[in-house]
Amino acid sequence: MTARPHVTLSDVARSAQVSLATASRVLNGTTNVRSDLRDRVVSAASELAYTPNAHAQALAGGAQPTVGVICHDVSDPYFAAVARGVMRVAGDNGLLVMLASTFRDPQKEVEYVSMLRAQRASAILLIGSGFEDRGWERAMAAELDPYRRGGGQVAVVSRHRSLKVDTVQPENREGAAALARALTDLGHRKFAVLTGPRALTTVSDRLGGFADELALHGVKLKDSDIFEAPFTRDGGYAAARELLARKHPATCVFAVTDVMAIGALTAFREAGVSVPQDISLAGFDDIPVVRDLTPALTTVALPLEALGEHAMDLALKGARGTRSRILRLAGEVVLRESTAKV
Repeated sequence: MTARPHVTLSDVARSAQVSLATASRVLNGTTNVRSDLRDRVVSAASELAYTPNAHAQALAGGAQPTVGVICHDVSDPYFAAVARGVMRVAGDNGLLVMLASTFRDPQKEVEYVSMLRAQRASAILLIGSGFEDRGWERAMAAELDPYRRGGGQVAVVSRHRSLKVDTVQPENREGAAALARALTDLGHRKFAVLTGPRALTTVSDRLGGFADELALHGVKLKDSDIFEAPFTRDGGYAAARELLARKHPATCVFAVTDVMAIGALTAFREAGVSVPQDISLAGFDDIPVVRDLTPALTTVALPLEALGEHAMDLALKGARGTRSRILRLAGEVVLRESTAKV
C-alpha cells in the first residue's frame, strides 16, 4: 500500500509564511494571534490536511493518558494473555487502554496506528507478529516515525525487522530449535509442520528454527512436510485434515502455535488417530488451556503476561536517545502427554 505523507507543523508554518511559534499558537489556541496570520495558518493547515501532534495536545489539554494496543486477534488466548500483562502495568500507572484487533490484516494495522495518533494516544503498542512485507514496513514507519518525534512512545512484542522501536522479543527461533532437539531425543525422524502464513515473522522464525535444528540431526524438512493454513484453531484443523488426506508418514507433528495444535488434535480425534499412540503432537506458546487438554499438549512455554508487562514498561520509561531497546525473553520446552517415544 502507499503510505500517506505525514504533514508536520513546520510544513504548515512554511506554507503560511509564519514562524513555527505562531503556527503553534494558532493551532493550539493558546494565545491571541493577529487575524490575518490566523487565517493564513488555518488555510495552510486545511490545504495540507494537517493532523495536530496528538501526544503534545493530550499533555497540554490534560486529557486522560491513553495507551493504544493493537493485536492480531484478541480472541486468541496468546494475545489475551499478553494484553492482560499490558493492562496490569497500565492500570497501575493510571493509564486507559484502548484495544484493537486487526485479524492479521497489515493495512488495518497501519490504519489503527493512524487512528490512535488522532485519538491522542500517549503510547502505541503492537503486540502481534511483524510482516515480511516492504510495503507494510514503509507505511508503518511513515506513521510511527513522526509520532515518536512528537513525543509519543512505541513498543512492540515480537520481531518487526524494519521498525526502529523498543521491542520485547520472544526467542521464537531458539524455542523452536529446543523443541526440535527434544522431539528428536524421543526418537522421531519423520516430521510434519502445521504453519500459518510465512509472511508473519513469528511463523518464519519458528519454522526456520525448527527446520535448521532438525537438519543438524540429519533430518531434512521438505516442502511437502509443511502444511500452511490460517494462524488459527480452524487453520490447524484444516491443515491436519490435509495431512491425513495425503497419508503423510509423520510420527510427530509440530504446530507453530498452540491454537493450531488444538485444531489438529480435534481433526486427529475425528479421524480415529490417537495422540500420542499413533502420532505425537506439539505446539508453541503454552496458552493456559493446553495443560487441560486430553492429552495435555507438549509445547514451548513463553512468559506471555510478562511479554505485555515488559512492553508497557518500555513505553512508560521511554527511550530518550535514537537507539531502540530490545528485551529478549526465552521459552522453555514443556514435555507433556501429547508426545511419546517412537
